[in-house]
Amino acid sequence: MTGSVFTSVGDCLAAGDPAEKIRLTEATLKAWRAGLLSLDSGEVADIGEPGRPLLPQLVHPREVPRRRLRSPKGRAALIHAIAHIEFNAINLALDAVYRFRDLPRDYYEDWLQVAAEEARHFSLLRTRLRELGHEYGDFTAHDGLWDMARKTAHDPLLRMALVPRVLEARGLDVTPGMIARLEQAGDSETVAILQVILRDEVGHVAIGSRWFKYLCGQRGLEPEETFHNLLHAHLSHAPRGPFNDEARLRAGFSARELAMLSAGNE
Repeated sequence: MTGSVFTSVGDCLAAGDPAEKIRLTEATLKAWRAGLLSLDSGEVADIGEPGRPLLPQLVHPREVPRRRLRSPKGRAALIHAIAHIEFNAINLALDAVYRFRDLPRDYYEDWLQVAAEEARHFSLLRTRLRELGHEYGDFTAHDGLWDMARKTAHDPLLRMALVPRVLEARGLDVTPGMIARLEQAGDSETVAILQVILRDEVGHVAIGSRWFKYLCGQRGLEPEETFHNLLHAHLSHAPRGPFNDEARLRAGFSARELAMLSAGNE
């Protein structure tokens, strides 16, 4: 694999079959780290919607059934929902590379690594689904993550603020509770997967924090106030707590930002 990293990532985004998307994503990261892909940048083509399989059927978030963990099917539905988030996260990380040009080389290294790690998460969850007698696509899902990609496609600063530091950071808050519920249900296999995901997602949110602060510096903006203002300007409601302060601090949030988030819930 040689050529422009943007061309290669465009191929990853276009792939609809999950196995092919994962294969291309891993190959792109390997080629990038081997020095085979350049940052030669042409025009950013409108990719429209990223490639995805025909299933799962996408519905409004309120139409996704509630998941009760006392039954194997309930646990499978929860795992499916998380797998769908991770599949979307592959596309979000790839789009962060493809969409935004003329950034430092480390930016592309970071987001290619995130894409490969999200692909690994999806693979782990899909394998677990199969162990429970299900396949990705067996349950309905919603499109909330990619909807935010559409809304932030014009500005990398907005993308870094609202995708990793809002949507993905939400996973830092809710995953410990899911782990506790699955432990109570005796599902140690899924618990082990979620522990890997939680560990990696702290790093992913930290990458979002790093590049959000970098872009604020480029524009002469104060990061904490800018983040607060963007939340109010672009979200219908403040992110809901309770927040995993310890994980968020490791992921690049400041104590002042956490105080602002908590105040927004009062």
